[in-house]
Amino acid sequence: MTKVDTTYIIEQLVRLATSPSPVGYTDELLASISAEFARWGLKTRHLTKGGLIATLEGKNNAEQRTLSGHVDTLGAMVKEIKGSGRLKFAKIGGYTMNSVEGEHCTIITSSEQKYTGTILTTKQSTHVYGQESGKQDRDDDTMEIRLDEVVKSKEDVLRLGIGVGDFVVFDPRTTVTPSGFIKSRHLDDKASVAVLLGVAKYFHEEGLRLPHTTNFFITSYEEIGHGASFGTPTETVEFLAVDMGCIGNGLSCTEFDVSICVKDSGGPYDLALRKKLVTLAEAEELPYALDVYPYYGSDAGAALRAGANVRAALIGPGVDASHAHERTHTQALEATAKLCIAYLLSPVETKSEK
Repeated sequence: MTKVDTTYIIEQLVRLATSPSPVGYTDELLASISAEFARWGLKTRHLTKGGLIATLEGKNNAEQRTLSGHVDTLGAMVKEIKGSGRLKFAKIGGYTMNSVEGEHCTIITSSEQKYTGTILTTKQSTHVYGQESGKQDRDDDTMEIRLDEVVKSKEDVLRLGIGVGDFVVFDPRTTVTPSGFIKSRHLDDKASVAVLLGVAKYFHEEGLRLPHTTNFFITSYEEIGHGASFGTPTETVEFLAVDMGCIGNGLSCTEFDVSICVKDSGGPYDLALRKKLVTLAEAEELPYALDVYPYYGSDAGAALRAGANVRAALIGPGVDASHAHERTHTQALEATAKLCIAYLLSPVETKSEK
């Protein structure tokens, strides 16, 4: 059986999850990920739009594989400074306001100053507003940020250097439990990026040469739909998006499984590649689940819509409470890493028709 360094994967996940990288604010974390891939002998390059490609050369350079994971996360941006000194904010990415209500956050100014605060409703206190506090809609007009600074007016806030367009990052509250759970915001998709780093480490330490040159594509705009719309190496014939698996009513995936998505909002994934992944998972005796995700899109879909001539598939660790305070388990991370390794050691599904 393949052995992966799950301790390393979890260490990387904690590092990634606790490093802010909302959509539009990813450069610093991408640089550190690039350095980590380079540590394992991969050649790296950055895209002008944002994103990173780390390449592990294989025997066949004409028919390559690309595995993607995205480092960008949900977040917010200062939209308005209110006369009270509180901040209105605009969402970055798709989440419900109630999923961030009461969350601690940090405002990062254009000069890289950092100020903490809390996300609240405009009628948060039940002592003041009674039942209206619970009945109030949670939307752009009823949510605000209370700064942890002595501010009583818009002018007070401006003097701090806070302004419209400043990024708001949520406290991830990352925790690893003795029972093997990892609970944190932004496991989507930092769990998968940590897995890909673990896969790169595995091949470096084992000294294995892959049958096909493989690109690890770390994107930075997945949460708003165009992460892999540009940058997929032209020699790619198979594109495997590694992103979180969903858990909920009508789904098979659990926090212990590697998800193999058969269809999402963009339609079915490649049948032959999906069957191959199932065969590999069963051969490796990995816990896996096949599911349909109707409200989900991936970087594989973005690449296809941009015209990539590839077979595409989607796998990832099962993550509970996605786009809220998420949780997965070490077993899911390990299963995902092992499936990636088995896949990369196999030949491509068909010859390229390019």
